[in-house]
Amino acid sequence: TDEIMQQEIRPLVAVDIIEQLHRQFAILSGGRGKDGAPIITFPEFAGFSEIPDDDFLNVVTYLTSIPSLEAASIGFIIIIDRRRDKWSAVKASLTRIAGAFPGNLQLVFVLRPSRFIQRAIADIGIKLYRDDFKMKVPIIMLNSVSDLHGYIDKSQLTRELGGTLEYGHSQWIHHRTAIENFAMTVKTTAQMLQTFGTDLAETELPNDVQCTEELLSSHTDHHSKLKDELKLAVKQGATLLTCIREPVTRSANSKLSPDELENVATVERLLAQLDETEKAFDQFWTKHHLKLEQCLQLRHFEHDFREVKLTLDNLMETQAGFVDIGDSVTRVENLLKEQKHLEEKGQEPLEKAQSLALHGEQLIQNNHYAVDSIRPKCVELRRICDDFTNETKKKYDILGKSLELHKQLDKASQWCEAGIYLLASQAVDKCQSQEGAETALLEIEKFLVTAKEHQLSNPKEFYNQFDMILTPEIKANAQRIVQKLEDVQEMFDKRQVSLKKLAAKQTRPVQPVAPHPESSPKRASPKITRPAAVENTSYRFQVRRRGPAAQNGNHALVQGPVEKCISKSQGHIINELIETERVYVEELQSIIEGYASEMDNPNLVHLIPSALQNKKEILFGNLPEIYYFHNRIFLKEIENCIENPELLARCFLKRKEDLQIYEKYCQNKPRSEALWRQCGDSIFFQECQRKLDHKLSLDAYLLKPVQRITKYQLLLKEMLKCSKNSEGTAELEEALATMLDIIKSVNDSMHQIAITGYEGDVSELGKLLMQGSFNVWTDHKKGHNKVKDLARFKPMQRHLFLYTKMLLFCKKREENTDGHEKTASYSFKNSLKMSTVGITENVKGDNKKFEIWYNGREEVYIIQASSVELKNTWISEIRKVLTGQLEACR
Repeated sequence: TDEIMQQEIRPLVAVDIIEQLHRQFAILSGGRGKDGAPIITFPEFAGFSEIPDDDFLNVVTYLTSIPSLEAASIGFIIIIDRRRDKWSAVKASLTRIAGAFPGNLQLVFVLRPSRFIQRAIADIGIKLYRDDFKMKVPIIMLNSVSDLHGYIDKSQLTRELGGTLEYGHSQWIHHRTAIENFAMTVKTTAQMLQTFGTDLAETELPNDVQCTEELLSSHTDHHSKLKDELKLAVKQGATLLTCIREPVTRSANSKLSPDELENVATVERLLAQLDETEKAFDQFWTKHHLKLEQCLQLRHFEHDFREVKLTLDNLMETQAGFVDIGDSVTRVENLLKEQKHLEEKGQEPLEKAQSLALHGEQLIQNNHYAVDSIRPKCVELRRICDDFTNETKKKYDILGKSLELHKQLDKASQWCEAGIYLLASQAVDKCQSQEGAETALLEIEKFLVTAKEHQLSNPKEFYNQFDMILTPEIKANAQRIVQKLEDVQEMFDKRQVSLKKLAAKQTRPVQPVAPHPESSPKRASPKITRPAAVENTSYRFQVRRRGPAAQNGNHALVQGPVEKCISKSQGHIINELIETERVYVEELQSIIEGYASEMDNPNLVHLIPSALQNKKEILFGNLPEIYYFHNRIFLKEIENCIENPELLARCFLKRKEDLQIYEKYCQNKPRSEALWRQCGDSIFFQECQRKLDHKLSLDAYLLKPVQRITKYQLLLKEMLKCSKNSEGTAELEEALATMLDIIKSVNDSMHQIAITGYEGDVSELGKLLMQGSFNVWTDHKKGHNKVKDLARFKPMQRHLFLYTKMLLFCKKREENTDGHEKTASYSFKNSLKMSTVGITENVKGDNKKFEIWYNGREEVYIIQASSVELKNTWISEIRKVLTGQLEACR
């Protein structure tokens, strides 16, 4: 029962009873009575009595539902046309209408049968049965349509009833069906819009960009489809309206019947309803679409905010890590460069942050619904930008102060060095005379004036001025330099006292004593051009007294290293050698401790790539051996040459065999470089580099030994220039030749390891004496296979390796390795035993050619060098080998 009650009670529509309507046993022609009452006509219909009750009731009910409530309330006029029928048909019609008519009746007109007998029967019947019909309205029996015209105007009657009203039943059914279809379309469309609106109202806004974009796209597509439905419905209504008005449009004299006018009103009302629905829907959609777009703007803003915030946080974290203020001018300048780099790196994210904050403020100005979410983010972005900018400015200020401090410290240190050098350079013999003493005093006074120029008159201002930014280490260094300034000032005071006494009174000459450092500092050097080298040294000056001069309290002059018979240039070269050697040793130590040892650190094992496992010896070669030699032996020996430069050459000659360790290192270098190319970008190396604070990666440091071994010969050449025709020149020349020989040996071994295709063991071929590239022609005489390659216009390009036991002929090949520089290899082609070869030193027609022949000139190789000098060098070496073999046979 509940289900039946809940079902929607739907009124009858034309399509439900279309077959019954087409039978045309009752029509609503559109005519009206004089008071506007709607007229329903029952035309002549042969099978009227056979129409099922339900069909009759449905048609009559439907026809009475069509006129407006106002017209229906007047009451319906019924015209029953039975002119060709019998009284029985009239009686049956009246009985059925009286029993089933659902509307309010006003009048019933009956056009009675036209035949005389049936008319008479009808007159009697109506009088006898009037009460049986149970009609409360008058039943008027009419003999003809003319009588009907007395009650109803002809313009309201159809042609069948003698009227002028145009009526087509098929067209009427068509119009009714179309109007009702349109009404259903309007209702369905309104329901779709309502449902869509409800869905939109209940939709939760997504939390990410992609879902928001998808939702916006989905809703927009749905909205477009509904708008298309609306357009179709409006078009349908307009077409229907045109059809209903068609008679009036076709003929100016035509008029629409009241029912047709009501049809027009119905369609116009439906169109107006559709228009109102569309406007309401558009208004709601505009708000919803705006909210979706604002939601998408918000999600984009939030996404960009997260990205920018992450970048800025990383930037701030990096900046927070910049706590070092430097311990030297170079370090501070590098820190300033790093700070500048960080500032430049931060420029783009800062601009993005400012732009995003501006975008957020524009969203707020445009009345975005999420103001409470956007505004704090804008404030946060601007705060971080300001913090970074302020912190950057603070860092620059601190580093600027630090740079100023270290420059002043350097100036102070240089001033001290220059002062010590001045004191040391004042020759003792020249100061013994009054004039010499006065000249020396004048030099000191001029020098002391420069202390004011460098604002060093009050040394303690050095660290007091910068106290706020000093670390304990820098403060200690500053105090050392201040102490050094005071010491040097005291030295000048004492020297002035001595000189003044000498100027006033002649004294006996005294023995000079050179200043000795209290300790043996790691980086000490008397080199004036490098003040940083003496920062950790405080000088003690010995004053010896002799004879009466001592009893009179006269102090001896302080003498420096320059007063020894040492060339100034030689001193510079030795200083540079020792300084660079110390740096080299420190760098080797940092590689071993910071990289090689860390490969055994359990905390870092997980960072080491699999390709590097158990390959430490390949990567580092014999670097620990090189470090041990330089740190324990070579550095100490050359440090002893500071006061005895003539010992330098002996150091290199003495350590000739030890320096051969570089040959092993260089031979391993290609394998090391190949492994580095494979693993160099691993996190392990990045972490080690970060801990060491190295600016260059490991591969740059692994190149240091190769660079170092070639540096010694350059320094020895410089020493030779300063030592021409002096004692020790011969030893220097021998030392230079030794180093050049070692470099050549290293270079040759580098080429030797690139030989491929030789089936024997090259280590069994004796010492590699020479190697180089040549043009080669051959002339082989082997029976019928005699080949004359001399006729060849183009020679073969061959790389020759001369050993004490064998001469190898190879072809040089160059290959690219993973986009890096070309690597040379030497493909083995042929070999000659040195015990069976002969040599012809000159070839006619070319002084750069020579011959090597084999087995009594069965095989002849004509070799062309790139120069006469190179040819002579090779001939000399080959001759030595052959001579050595001859002597061995004797």
